[in-house]
Amino acid sequence: MTVVVAIQMASGPKVSANLLEAERLISNAAAEGAKLVVLPENFSLMGHDEADKLAIKESESGGEIQSFLSQQAKKYSLWIVGGTIPMASQDKSKIRAACLLFNDQGEQVIRYDKIHLFDVNLPDSDEQYIESETIEPGTDPIVVDTPFGKLGLAVCYDLRFPELFRDLLDKGMEILAIPSAFTSITGKAHWESLLRARAIENQCYVIAAAQGGYHASGRETHGDSMIIDPWGIILNRLSKAAGIVKADIDIERVANVRKTFPAVEHRRIYCKVSS
Repeated sequence: MTVVVAIQMASGPKVSANLLEAERLISNAAAEGAKLVVLPENFSLMGHDEADKLAIKESESGGEIQSFLSQQAKKYSLWIVGGTIPMASQDKSKIRAACLLFNDQGEQVIRYDKIHLFDVNLPDSDEQYIESETIEPGTDPIVVDTPFGKLGLAVCYDLRFPELFRDLLDKGMEILAIPSAFTSITGKAHWESLLRARAIENQCYVIAAAQGGYHASGRETHGDSMIIDPWGIILNRLSKAAGIVKADIDIERVANVRKTFPAVEHRRIYCKVSS
């Protein structure tokens, strides 16, 4: 069994304050025996405006937020999925929303750049989001070996695209970490349903770390961070406020569920045949 933790935050416009809060919650997770911790999307900054991320973007050579994640992982001897941080892109007017994984020695193991960008007008609301104005999309799905199992990475809006998770499944995914910042409106409507669907259809654990609260921009995020098992059972959750969501996972359960209920093996690929 492995103790894993999803961290929930309500990040603000000051990086230093967000990092202090993240450290407090990582420390709490370590005290609970966590070996794998997942931070939410934009944990280091939820600014007044989407363009605020450009001012704190970091390069691959390092930066304050990357150093923080490395130090925390080493200090507490745990693996950290570092939510997302703004990384420089080829387009100087944009960033990459990068999810970095650090091991318990403080070494960066892998990087995933968010693929699907949240460009939407919310129904029955005046809320509009156009992430593509400030974010350059990634292209490569990522699964990586860890001591706890094969870990797939995805971010927030990615959750709505099941074909991505089939690709991760084909790459061996047994655990999915999905840092997020779902809006209050979309969260109430779809968050739990989508998370449980991804766990059930791919027969994997899901660790969903969310932003939950009110932010400087006026945005309200849904929260409800949770950990779900391969049968779709919610092992633990936190509806509101900052805190940690802890659960024990057993990677053998993934194999057992897939063996006794072999839906993954029953997959068929459907192709349209042109007439």
